[in-house]
Amino acid sequence: MGMARQLRVEYSGAIYHVTVRANGREALFRNDTDRKYLLSRLAEAVEMHRVRLFLFCLMETHFHLVVETPGGNLGRFMQGVLTGYGVYFNRAHRRHGHVTQGRYGAKLVEGNAYLLNLSRYVHLNPVKIKEWEVKPLAERVTYLRTYPWSSYRAYIGAGPRNKFVEYGPMLGVMEGPTGTREGRYREFVESGIETDDVAFIGELSKSSRSIGSDTYREWVDERYRELVEAHETPEDVSFRCGVERLLPESILEVVAKTAKVDCAALLIRQRDSRWRAVAGRMLCTHGGLTQREVAAILGLGTGVAVSCQLKHLNQLMEAEPKFRQQVEAISAKLEPAVRGAVIR
Repeated sequence: MGMARQLRVEYSGAIYHVTVRANGREALFRNDTDRKYLLSRLAEAVEMHRVRLFLFCLMETHFHLVVETPGGNLGRFMQGVLTGYGVYFNRAHRRHGHVTQGRYGAKLVEGNAYLLNLSRYVHLNPVKIKEWEVKPLAERVTYLRTYPWSSYRAYIGAGPRNKFVEYGPMLGVMEGPTGTREGRYREFVESGIETDDVAFIGELSKSSRSIGSDTYREWVDERYRELVEAHETPEDVSFRCGVERLLPESILEVVAKTAKVDCAALLIRQRDSRWRAVAGRMLCTHGGLTQREVAAILGLGTGVAVSCQLKHLNQLMEAEPKFRQQVEAISAKLEPAVRGAVIR
């Protein structure tokens, strides 16, 4: 019998350092098309699951994320990212089998000081590999500032910002006038190029579940013990969820009213299925349902069919501003009263 995987401590407003590695010694990204696809999956999952993505860094064999989950739903968010990427990668490279190595890593993170040091650690990844550690400092600085597969360039004002990344909270941790924060963040990160943050690296090794003070690590470990005692089978369990989920019937009623159709019409296949796609989107984002569960409600057969509909819906929304406004209005009506917290 294999070793049971650890339960995941999840709660409203939790912040995680997520690491995903390729299976075996393979490359997780073989070309820039792969990297662009992963970023597109992140963008979709951030919107669908309403998480806050603070930073990312894609390397050849792995990638890092730092995310906050107002809905206590890291598992569903990561499932949305990794399932889609796995299907794409196998199809694109004519292979089969697991793309990522076992289960992704996810450590809970405490407070601003730990987040700031973690962001430096993550953003320095491109120049901390053997190939670059031996190069002159000036070359390493230039490479880091121009590395296209990280959120660092945008953080320091050297590249465009991604719409799915929230830069404000992390920059807000930097003291001083707003206009100087990008420059001070650059100085803070690049001060670690030649000298490793030994103290923080030591903090990373203290726990497999969290990054923070002794008190915080003990708190997380206690929550984990409670989960172990409450659940006999290895599965992801939400410890506490602070975002209310709406009933599917309530969601369908709001969509049907906007579309000026009967609720039953949303459950029938038809040529122009845009409103069924809208219903699917809302059932995922506001009902907290998986794409497979949505497929069962809408009679679409599989979660893959739902995914295809959602992609087509995004294209329609881009092409038709008025329709996009209608979809956004529906989302606003369904928006739960409980919203996510800011960085603490």
